Amino acid sequence: MKRLYEHRSTRPLTHVQFARRMAQHGVVAGALIVFSLAIGMWGYGRYENLAWRDSFLNAAMLLGGMGPVNAPQTDAGKVFAGLYALYAGLMFIVTAGIMIAPVVHRILHLFQWES
Repeated sequence: MKRLYEHRSTRPLTHVQFARRMAQHGVVAGALIVFSLAIGMWGYGRYENLAWRDSFLNAAMLLGGMGPVNAPQTDAGKVFAGLYALYAGLMFIVTAGIMIAPVVHRILHLFQWES
């Protein structure tokens, strides 16, 4: 079984290897953000008939934790906006976790490394 991170008995990653790991995590987090942004833009365009620029703005503001710019007008838009707001909050936490995990692991690994 392959481990996601190295065992505490192995040497910590070099700075270059760690930068590569952070970049890999950044790609995964970025892909989640782009996917989530696409869902939000589709929903705002579909249920609120917003132009793609306004849909992008609303989805981006929700994903960033700020809240929507345009208040939903339709019942379907209100339901979508509520569900998307819950989803966006979860994605904020997930992407933060994806980016913080390698840093926390490295700190713990440096403290526990058996040299």
